[in-house]
Amino acid sequence: MAHQFTTSYLKDAIDLFRYYKRLGDNAIAQCPDDKLSAEIDPESNSVAIIVKHMAGNMRSRWSNFLTTDGEKPDRHRDTEFEDAPATRAEITAMWDAGWNYLFEALASLTDTDLSRTITIRTEPHSVTQAINRQIAHYSYHVGQIVYVARHFAGGNWRTLTIPKKKSGEFNAQVASGEKSQR
Repeated sequence: MAHQFTTSYLKDAIDLFRYYKRLGDNAIAQCPDDKLSAEIDPESNSVAIIVKHMAGNMRSRWSNFLTTDGEKPDRHRDTEFEDAPATRAEITAMWDAGWNYLFEALASLTDTDLSRTITIRTEPHSVTQAINRQIAHYSYHVGQIVYVARHFAGGNWRTLTIPKKKSGEFNAQVASGEKSQR
């Protein structure tokens, strides 16, 4: 993601969410179909389960964001870790639907909304706090998706950021104006 200077918190937050969605998109795309529901060990989650959890969280947090508690009564978090979606198409549809809740909610916000109070699990949060909470949560899970997808892609993996042992080349490109990345 090309870094763009901004003093707008909302623009920066939306750009960060888009960056993490794109990382997840690219990692999921590289995970072999037969490994999307595979776990590295019995205590870990598969890419499909992480996507299911994130989509459930996003629907709950971002639907009616300013007017209802971010933990919806019809959300059953524990079930998000059971019965993984079976196909790449189902995983992708769930992933995109979750992100759509988020981007639609953020698109409707203005700078004056940032100091409003919303609730998550009955606890008050400013809108800014709620956004920060979700940036942290989603970046954590996208990192897990990247890790698991990279593991299963093996030698076919194409790096999503700066390749190992290539930061010098990357820094030279940035200095020469060839690349810009956040």
